[in-house]
Amino acid sequence: MATEAPEPPVDYDLHTTAGKIADLERRRYEAVHAGSARAVEKQHAKGKMTARERIDALLDPGSFVEFDEMARHRSTNFGMEKNRPYGDGVVTGHGTVDGRPVAVFSQDFTVSGGSLGEVFGEKICKVMDHAIKTGCPVIGINDSGGARIQEGVVALGLYAEIFKRNVHASGVIPQISLVMGPCAGGAVYSPAITDFIVMVDQTSHMFITGPDVIKTVTGEEVTMEELGGAHSHNSKSGVAHYQGSDEDDAIEYVKALLSYLPSNNLSDAPAFDVPVDVTELDEELDTLIPDSPNQPYDMHTAIERVLDDGEFLEVQEQFAPNIIVGFGRVEGHSVGIVANQPMQFAGTLDIDASEKAARFVRTCDAFNIPVLTFVDVPGFLPGTDQEWNGIIRRGAKLLYAYAEATVPLVTIITRKAYGGAYDVMGSKHLGADVNLAWPTAQIAVMGAQGAVNILYRRELAAADDPDARRAELITEYEDTLANPYIAAERGYVDNVIKPSETRGQVVRALRALREKRKTLPPKKHGNIPL
Repeated sequence: MATEAPEPPVDYDLHTTAGKIADLERRRYEAVHAGSARAVEKQHAKGKMTARERIDALLDPGSFVEFDEMARHRSTNFGMEKNRPYGDGVVTGHGTVDGRPVAVFSQDFTVSGGSLGEVFGEKICKVMDHAIKTGCPVIGINDSGGARIQEGVVALGLYAEIFKRNVHASGVIPQISLVMGPCAGGAVYSPAITDFIVMVDQTSHMFITGPDVIKTVTGEEVTMEELGGAHSHNSKSGVAHYQGSDEDDAIEYVKALLSYLPSNNLSDAPAFDVPVDVTELDEELDTLIPDSPNQPYDMHTAIERVLDDGEFLEVQEQFAPNIIVGFGRVEGHSVGIVANQPMQFAGTLDIDASEKAARFVRTCDAFNIPVLTFVDVPGFLPGTDQEWNGIIRRGAKLLYAYAEATVPLVTIITRKAYGGAYDVMGSKHLGADVNLAWPTAQIAVMGAQGAVNILYRRELAAADDPDARRAELITEYEDTLANPYIAAERGYVDNVIKPSETRGQVVRALRALREKRKTLPPKKHGNIPL
């Protein structure tokens, strides 16, 4: 993009070849500088880049090929025919990120507030069609005031055309949304359908109805940041997947994310050469699990010791922190990680954690990325809030995601695997290919204390010293049932390994599963409990 080109002369003869070329240069210049200098200055004052600056920051230098640079709106309502800027407020095209093709659209808030009209929407549809047709990721940079009111229902129609393409592209090509300004009303549903949403602290906002409408209807007072800011959607709603400290940080996260993803569902993610000796033991993992089953530890340590160079790109880090999801590499190949986090709520599964992990497993399955699961789960979080808000239906999404997945599934049970949560977390029964357990694993219907209280209720009530007898029975239960060996005897666990052997075992498992083929019964689609 020749954004720094000097303004071309306006005095030329259109009846000559030189004049026609000069006229083209003038039009190109106007397209690149469609927003007024004052609008650009206001954009920069908010700490925001312009639409083209964002594309420059995202794509490899010189790789951008623009679509429809000369497109202009056709509306004559409310005197709009007097102002018809080139591009109509959105920049679209394709280029490369780290040498890999991507399609991109970038909404331009400096032109009509980035409002979506007919031509604006048609341009986005066109670049999305290109992405689906060529099998490359599409990245949408959102910074818009919403629908262009002057164009009426046609703007709403184009929103729906975009939504339809989001749905048709889902699971076919990666779709990533960068929300770098306002995204309100119906416009939020396009990012919502995409695979990943990245927001920027203090400058990104997403909501269906804004603070003014909420105050009018409900009387509730809330700021834009509280209602739909990056922190709210990363920590409370789970709508977003990453909160960038600024626009550069957000763009760098998207680049990193793309490096773990394939271009489409028929290709594999990029692989990298990693000269690492897989037979090397990591002795520090042998001391990770505390002697007390009630003492927490950081599951990130186990994750990072298994991945190449300890590099882990976490997704939705702030939301449902009792479960960890993200991407890494093993022997240079992308893997998705799902792991209970004992540091948060003891690693229990609740509604948010179940939905977070289910969505991530399905994303990995759609794009041929193996899933590596680390299990330390005492069960589902109890409580009336969980039950009344649908933990039965919503928790079922996670077991559904694992059961329908056809990618390689490798599970490591590090400590607790109790009750139905054991089944749900990538168990052999749901279709996992390789299930490993550390000797510290406790695979049982429930924890020792709860089991003893139920099994020996009468005996404890009649005991002279109930506490002492309870302690004896707990020890007996732990020795008999709360271990990995009964599951191993039945083949529910393929092997019990030392923690220090984990990376080597995972490497060998993924090597063996690289050509895995699994098909499900033919159907139109499943009926996941949404």
